[in-house]
Amino acid sequence: MSKTAEQILRKEDHTIQSIAPTATVHDAIFLMAELDQGALLVLEGERLAGIISERDYTRKIILKGRSSKDTQVREIMSSKVICVSPQTSVEGCLSVMSSNRVRHLPIVKEGVPVGILSIIDVVQSILSEKEFIIHQLEQYIAGG
Repeated sequence: MSKTAEQILRKEDHTIQSIAPTATVHDAIFLMAELDQGALLVLEGERLAGIISERDYTRKIILKGRSSKDTQVREIMSSKVICVSPQTSVEGCLSVMSSNRVRHLPIVKEGVPVGILSIIDVVQSILSEKEFIIHQLEQYIAGG
């Protein structure tokens, strides 16, 4: 049986790291670097207002010659956020990420973000499951 997004979130520390839409892009990039993460959820209270990623920074600040210290997160964040529920299968998460070309996928329950998965989290989970199945088959073939 396939794992769900919720099971991946439980496996490791997937504490929601977020920033306010009124924060500067500089603060967001500094926080991402400090946390070694490629994206942050943008929250207004508990409500998901958007997501900001390193890609947003490079394409909307660096390439356009803007100042990260003078630009608010709300000005460059992606406000149409692709999300899934905690019950979404890992394969479903990968499909959503691939078809929408996103590397970070917020997990939302009843309108409130409960975590975020990266493409690495999803791929590692799928590989781990495949390795387990291969090991079980090898054990079965060997008669153990």
